[in-house]
Amino acid sequence: MKETLPSALFALLTRDLTIGRRIGGAASLGIVFFLCLVAITPFAIGPDLALLSRIGPAILWIAALLATLLGLDRLFQAEAEDGSLDLLLSSSAPLELIVLVKCLAHWLLTGLPLVVASPLFGLMLGLDTHALAGVFVSLLVGTPALTLIGAIGAALTVSLRRGGLLLAILILPLSIPVLIFGVAAASRAAGFAMPFLILCGLALMGLALAPFAAAAALRHSIE
Repeated sequence: MKETLPSALFALLTRDLTIGRRIGGAASLGIVFFLCLVAITPFAIGPDLALLSRIGPAILWIAALLATLLGLDRLFQAEAEDGSLDLLLSSSAPLELIVLVKCLAHWLLTGLPLVVASPLFGLMLGLDTHALAGVFVSLLVGTPALTLIGAIGAALTVSLRRGGLLLAILILPLSIPVLIFGVAAASRAAGFAMPFLILCGLALMGLALAPFAAAAALRHSIE
């Protein structure tokens, strides 16, 4: 019996989650990296708790951005190396949906653990309850946008053996708007509603455009 599209996409999601847990350690590696960046900040700027609490949302967002880059270079590269990328391109499922499912798997393994851990790390920086809630909600909306933007860079560098540095160079400038409005919403420097709504708009824009851009880059990479 021919496999239906939803079951095929669910099988792909399950496969990516299983592989990511077994060989990548993405969740634990991302959290450890996140923790290291947060922990070394007081050594760099001093133990001033008032200063740390003021710049804490920016520190957490920068740490989340850098931690999200971990493993992005492997988003499509494993399939390109073992030849399964050709099977994905020739399958009946739209490539854009395949890209979206792989982005969801990466976010569940890397982005979601960072969101869950962010209040704990925020306490280390002396953030109050409102700031902790702002960081949590803004990261919950913003980290999927970072993953979707990263998928474009991963697709562009899929044919390169060591494209991690080039991926970072491509993705970091595109991630600046998400970072700006994410920090603004978390710190409430210009209020919460307007920066948060713009952040939601950026996430929806990434959801609408990134799968098509990444799919086009993947098709071009095998031509």
